[in-house]
This record gives sequence, structure tokens and C-alpha cells, in this order.
Amino acid sequence: MSKLITFAVPCYNSAAYMEHCVETLLTGGEDIEIILVDDGSTKDDTPAICDRYAAQYPNIVKAIHQENGGHGEGVNQGIRNATGFYFKVVDSDDWLDEAALQKALEKLRKFAKMEKPVDMFVANYVYEHVEDNTQKVVRYTNVFPQNKIFSWSKVGRFRPSQFLLMHSVIYRTQLLRDCGLELPKHTFYVDNIFVYQPLPYVKRIYYMDIDLYRYFIGRADQSVNEQVMVGRVDQQLRVNKIMIDSHDLRKLHAQQPRLARYMSSYLSMMMTISSIFLILDGSPEALGKKTELWEYLRSKDVGLYHKYKYRSLSFVGNIPGYQGRKLSVKLYRLARKIYKFN
Repeated sequence: MSKLITFAVPCYNSAAYMEHCVETLLTGGEDIEIILVDDGSTKDDTPAICDRYAAQYPNIVKAIHQENGGHGEGVNQGIRNATGFYFKVVDSDDWLDEAALQKALEKLRKFAKMEKPVDMFVANYVYEHVEDNTQKVVRYTNVFPQNKIFSWSKVGRFRPSQFLLMHSVIYRTQLLRDCGLELPKHTFYVDNIFVYQPLPYVKRIYYMDIDLYRYFIGRADQSVNEQVMVGRVDQQLRVNKIMIDSHDLRKLHAQQPRLARYMSSYLSMMMTISSIFLILDGSPEALGKKTELWEYLRSKDVGLYHKYKYRSLSFVGNIPGYQGRKLSVKLYRLARKIYKFN
């Protein structure tokens, strides 16, 4: 590995905002790599901006142009072409805090020199809400030990608002390759696979209480916009099923119970999200897809099916009857208002 860290930035018609993202990354200096993946952009100057940065910073920036393959294929290209010891995805409408980035790089330089380097570096992320100009920091001080390298056996309980997202993690690049991570093409919400599938391969973790990633929320066409999610619910279901298939959580529980508990909670959250957005659609076809999703889980793990449906967060998406579905939506919107997650 010739660089300390690779930042992969999938770009699709991102000309209006991507330069802010790239400029914050460039403050990392010469030992970082930025891979700008132009995902078949045709509506603006995204390809030219990628090429301009690559020409201006030839030792730092690579520009890759591909036929449209979706966010996941942009990440895949980053992993395939990365020369950084560590790897992080930064969406082109988001950015990194420059002071926090310097602190993170200082730690990563030390880890990269170790005989047994850290597999996953975790930092806080900040929701930047454009509609009301507010911020919400998601931190993990109650979950992870600080200022030490630790394993899953030292991890505490995550609150529902504290799941690890793509925004909060930096993986060791070779770990992503060794675990065979390959995200599906033409599919949104694959960041959930990115932050879920590699976890059992992670043995050494470090958490730093810094607000590194700034997650922009509020564009009308953004993939986490509620109406957009309803329209793309089939892609959410695809991701959900891939996550169900990726690990045997019962077997994992016998080996790493705290990790299995966390992954089970994350998968339960994904089942809840899928269920809620199918309820929001409300059509007979959508409600049929909801039943099919739960039957898919039951066919894979009947014990997990019963746990999720009756004794976990996922119960919120399974309150029976028409009035139950209305209550499910009300509870979801109340949680969204409290936690401001989209």
C-alpha cells in the first residue's frame, strides 16, 4: 500500500456540490488518496471536474469514469483501485471536518505501522439538516472504550440512534478484500451492506470521539428522502435480503455474542425500515411484499423471525390491522422527529 488511506467518492451528476467535498479531503495532504468515481454522469460537469482534480493533484487524486452502475459499483471501484492502507467512502454531497481529519490521520499513521493494525476506526458523524439549519451529532462514548484498541468483547449496548453507518467507519482496505465484499449494482442503500457484512472479520477496533463526517440531509432528490425511499423500496428489500443471507447470526452468537447482538439489532432495524416504507406505500402489492420479506426471513431462521416480529424493534412494523399500520407510521414519524435521521 503506497498511501495511508483511500477516500472513495462516488459521483453522479454531482457538480453542484462535489467540490466542497473534495476540498475538505485534500487537506489530508500527500499521504492520502482520493478516488473520484464518475458513475456515468451526463447532466452536468461532473466528469470534467473529476478530470480537473486528477490533473491538478496527480499524486493524490484518481478519476475513474464508468458506465452507470449505481452507488455500490462506485464503492466497488474504489476498493478495487485503492492503494491506501485504510479505506473510507465519502458521498459527494457530504464532507469531512478538516481539524477532525488531521486527528484521525495522526492515529491511522500509528496503526498502519503496527504488526497487528487496527481493522476498524470509528468516529462520530454529524447530521447537517438543511431544512432547519440544525445539527445532530451521533457519538459512541457510551458504547466504545476510548483511547485504546479493543475487541467486540469490550463493546457496550448501542441505542437505536447509534448504529454504525458508513459515515462512522474507516476499514482496513485488505480486510474489505479478504471478506469478499462486493456491493450490488444499480441499488441504493448498499451502504448498509458495506457497514454490516465485514463486521465479523473485524478483530481490532479503535474509537475516537471526534466529529469527523458531516452528513448532508435535505435535498429533495436525496435517497433518504421519505418519498424517494417509498419509490425505491424494492432496492431496500434487495439490500435487506442480502444482509439476511450474509451471516448466520445464531452461529456467530456462540463465538462473539456482543457482536452478534449488535448485528441482530441492526438487521432488526433494517426489517423495520423495509416494513414501514411498504406500509407507507399502502398498496396491496406493497403489503404483499412485506409479507414476502418476513416469510423470507422465516425460511432462513425461524427463531430470528419470531424474535424480530414479536420481541424487538421490528414489532413497530408488524402491528396488525389497518389501525395497527397507521400506528406504525405514527411511531416511525415520531422517532424520525426525535432522532432526525432523515
